[in-house]
Amino acid sequence: MSDYYPESLEELESKVSQELDEPPMFRVLLHNDDYTTMDFVVEILQRVFHKPLPEATRIMLHVHHNGIGVCGIYPEEIAETKVELVHRLARGHGFPLKCSMEPV
Repeated sequence: MSDYYPESLEELESKVSQELDEPPMFRVLLHNDDYTTMDFVVEILQRVFHKPLPEATRIMLHVHHNGIGVCGIYPEEIAETKVELVHRLARGHGFPLKCSMEPV
């Protein structure tokens, strides 16, 4: 058991509030290029971001027409992992697909 004895209810509430802060969230973005195939982008959206085919297709078309699109919003470490995984898979298949993240 801890030796922490709050002086007041306010001090206890402050400590609890500090312990329950949400982690910062990040948008993971895909960027359009002239070389990566649409089929590969859909595959990435399904495998890495667990999107069903209709949603993956919608996101891919948005990226294709607008140059950039959101794949999902995640805590920082998960977002970093997904960005790295996309880059590794793309390079492994010979595509220059760019993925990035930005704070929400």
